Amino acid sequence: MIPLSTDDLGWFFAGPHEALAARLRAAAPDLAAAEDAADEPARDRAAVAALARHGLFALAAPATGATSARALCLTRELLGYVSPRADSIFAVQGLGAHAVAAAGTAAQRAALPALAAGRRVAAFALTEPEAGSDVAAIATRAVADGDGWRLSGEKCFISNLGVADVATVVATVDPAAGRRGLTAFWLPLATPGVTVVAQEPIAPHPLGRLILDGARLGADAVIGRPGDGFALAMATLDTFRVSVAAAAVGMARRALAEAVAHVRTRVQFGKPLAEQPLVQAHLADMATQIDAARLLALRAAFLRDAGADRTTVEVSMAKLHATEAAQDVIDRAVQLLGGRGVMRGAVVEHLYRAIRPLRIYEGTSEIQRMIIGRAVARKEAAS
Repeated sequence: MIPLSTDDLGWFFAGPHEALAARLRAAAPDLAAAEDAADEPARDRAAVAALARHGLFALAAPATGATSARALCLTRELLGYVSPRADSIFAVQGLGAHAVAAAGTAAQRAALPALAAGRRVAAFALTEPEAGSDVAAIATRAVADGDGWRLSGEKCFISNLGVADVATVVATVDPAAGRRGLTAFWLPLATPGVTVVAQEPIAPHPLGRLILDGARLGADAVIGRPGDGFALAMATLDTFRVSVAAAAVGMARRALAEAVAHVRTRVQFGKPLAEQPLVQAHLADMATQIDAARLLALRAAFLRDAGADRTTVEVSMAKLHATEAAQDVIDRAVQLLGGRGVMRGAVVEHLYRAIRPLRIYEGTSEIQRMIIGRAVARKEAAS
């Protein structure tokens, strides 16, 4: 049984979310089955196909209209529970499409229906070898060339490379201008001068380096205006960051379910582990951490959907607590399963690898602490 419900937290949800939860539960077996493909590339493609069959990409990259934070959170909670691979592909589809949806030309926006249907897959190329949290340090260069641009540089740790057809690429048109020179480009990955080099993360999902060697784009490839790249990148991350918390909740809930199933049947010292007080204490901590993380995530998502002026602190709290708590919950699950928990192929072993990047992606835990701490200090100083 997939424990995805709106019943216990009804005040956060509207009527359509109940139907979405039922739809996600129905899609779960197909999404989980994608892991049965023969090898990693086949599993990536199978995950894309399963997401497309159930119309889920439209939640991350809608052809029209705004993205619902609560719908994203429900979807990523389910995906985190059944398939961290599918969760990553789904989320990055949204990251890759968001700038076009927000500021793209009519011609660029014409690509959105294919992304919503899963006929095409997008990537979001922001990170570089020397530019991670410090986005203003981006060195990938876009140089004017007649009526277009030539892009040169390298992006790394770019999810969806290997299954993606197109990417939003942030490059600088004026290195001396810092963040004001950053510009977003809509780049078909079949463009001459574009090379994708696979990278292998600890938790399997499509990931790679994007090497640009004078890749030529027309003037119509600019998303928004030259110089808008930093604002578009930050808006993209702000839109999807709260859903990272929901994915972490899903992974943690799966780890707890695996741990409970094990301790109920594993007998040690003459009785099931579930009857041992120390084991019960672990389960209590795990369940409490998960509920707190889910409440923080849904509070932030609700505020975003309600049109709150600023949700930065609430989103950062959700992302920080959920990812750190999920890491602890999954670690405890591995401990409770003992030797079985560290065997390759065990669910909790896979989750152990899958959760770790979430404390880094879309703003590290350290960055979230800086955001929250700065806000708290200013609030206390003003009171």
